[in-house]
Amino acid sequence: MTRTDDRSAALRAVRSLEDSPALDPVIDRVRPVVADLLARRPDAADLLHGRPLGHALHPVLTDVPIGLWSSAVVLDVTGGPSARPHSERLIGLGILAALPTALTGVADWAVSGRRTRRVGSAHAALNSVGLGLFTASWVLRRRGAHTWGVVASLAATGLVGAGGYLGGHMTSRLGAPPRGLSGPPTTRPTPDADEVEVGAAPDDGGPAAV
Repeated sequence: MTRTDDRSAALRAVRSLEDSPALDPVIDRVRPVVADLLARRPDAADLLHGRPLGHALHPVLTDVPIGLWSSAVVLDVTGGPSARPHSERLIGLGILAALPTALTGVADWAVSGRRTRRVGSAHAALNSVGLGLFTASWVLRRRGAHTWGVVASLAATGLVGAGGYLGGHMTSRLGAPPRGLSGPPTTRPTPDADEVEVGAAPDDGGPAAV
């Protein structure tokens, strides 16, 4: 599918984000710092990128906090008062699981192409606010304000869902993260290649070899 075939309003909005330089000043400050840290610790970088698995680790890890938080919301809606402690526990576990998930995402983001970095920055911002709201939900529940805790969880679910849409776009449309980081390159076609293999010339602010 080419850009002229885009019929989805959501997809057109993300396409605009890909082309927008608005976040570039922040990206250009943060990315070199992360890329340098990865270059200094190649063993840790390989782990964060998922090389021992043969494919990216970040998409695998995202299922853990999303699954825990989704289960908590389902219990909030259908479980009744007896389910409240279980919802609180699931939210707390999701918060803990989000931390390593975020680390793998930042590592992949730092070595991806320009358009992926733009979309990834919005993805990270949405998920960070969502994580903050889930954390607030957990605190509110611990203090006995269950109703407000549920409200915070529902708002967080919407933000994390939007962030997940952007994550899916980076994977399915932009071919991120670069396949050479987590395993051998394949012949799988990339619909909108924004992929920069490890060691490629950083003509677009691409990655240094890690």
